[in-house]
Amino acid sequence: MVCWALRRAAQVRVHLARKASGVCRGPEHQASGARPAAPEPATRGALGALGGTVELLGKSYPQDGYSNLSRKVLSRVGRNLHNRPHHPLWLIKERVKQHFYAQYVGRSGTPLFSVYDDLSPVVTTWQNFDSLLVPADHPSRKKGDSYYLNATHMLRAHTSAHQWDLLRTGLDAFLVVGDVYRRDQIDAQHHPVFHQLEAVRLFSRHQLFAGVKDGENLQLFEQSSRSAHKQETHTLEATKLVEFDLKQTLTRLMTHLFGDGLDIRWVDCYFPFTHPSFEMEINFHGEWLEILGCGVMEQRLVNSAGAEDQIGWAFGLGLERLAMVLYDIPDIRLFWSEDERFLKQFCVQDINQKVKFQPLSKYPAVINDISFWLPRENYTENDFYDLVRTIGGDLVEKVDLIDKFEHPKCFFLKKHHPSAGFKQPH
Repeated sequence: MVCWALRRAAQVRVHLARKASGVCRGPEHQASGARPAAPEPATRGALGALGGTVELLGKSYPQDGYSNLSRKVLSRVGRNLHNRPHHPLWLIKERVKQHFYAQYVGRSGTPLFSVYDDLSPVVTTWQNFDSLLVPADHPSRKKGDSYYLNATHMLRAHTSAHQWDLLRTGLDAFLVVGDVYRRDQIDAQHHPVFHQLEAVRLFSRHQLFAGVKDGENLQLFEQSSRSAHKQETHTLEATKLVEFDLKQTLTRLMTHLFGDGLDIRWVDCYFPFTHPSFEMEINFHGEWLEILGCGVMEQRLVNSAGAEDQIGWAFGLGLERLAMVLYDIPDIRLFWSEDERFLKQFCVQDINQKVKFQPLSKYPAVINDISFWLPRENYTENDFYDLVRTIGGDLVEKVDLIDKFEHPKCFFLKKHHPSAGFKQPH
């Protein structure tokens, strides 16, 4: 049964490959304009093969049982859309930078926040998880959720992976921007590669309580019990002031991006590296949208990085989510388009200029149903999504599980591709 299932999976893969090359390749080249697609990075050995190696960004990594990178994802590494002038993600990044440079100035008149937007996306598992206090049994550590080069190195799942290292150098206010990688479902809102902007700010006792009445008598730290409102090592006064500064900072940023009169609400949530933690939602065109996550940094993280006498906040936001809302971009895969009709829409003289995306294609959708056998063990749905992306690329708009049947000796799945399984590209 296992051998038959493997043969059947191979037949499905060949069928998908033929359909992608035979139906889609011509229109894709016709619509993509004169600009060629970016080349794939150099790789050595079969991806995921034990004993093989993969070369990425000038370094070589031995592969082992953890290796799960696909060539489709590897082809995105090094593209750095957030640094490509007049790309919509670049516009968002520059608008945020402009705001922070103008609003937060140090004593010498220079920007308070430093910006790091070219850090390597390859990090250690310690940087991505352990430095951020992510528990050993957290779901994000699973191979089905993250992209691993091997057991010790991976593609960062969030820009927070650089927090500890930057704090260790003595920085107390910085922005980090970069591409992040997560194995995810296929639809218009999700992509295995997207871009985040991270911000961190620390305060000394003098900085936090400056201007506060009787501030000289207030303290940052105490030994008490953890509650929903504060950490065990923080005083309530310090926590509330940090929380106030964080929310005020983010409210100003969103007002800068969206304009005055914006309705904002805060939702309590959980992150391993902040407490208390919040999600910010904005009311945009009558709909509440989650924009970012934030919170008071866990003091254990701050202490381990050598800043024991400071307390701080951090937030992280997705550039794609902001750009999709601000520019009315309906599909996250459009950010990877090389079509000049898409890119030219964002060539503006003023980065704050309003832009409304104009659709490029009105071709009808194509729907495909695929049924196949799957093994009981060592399989996640994200394995199938990676296969679809490798064969069909960004032409596949959405994959849904529409039916499931389990036999005593086998497991049956039926996948459905609604809304343009292999449609004309944007």
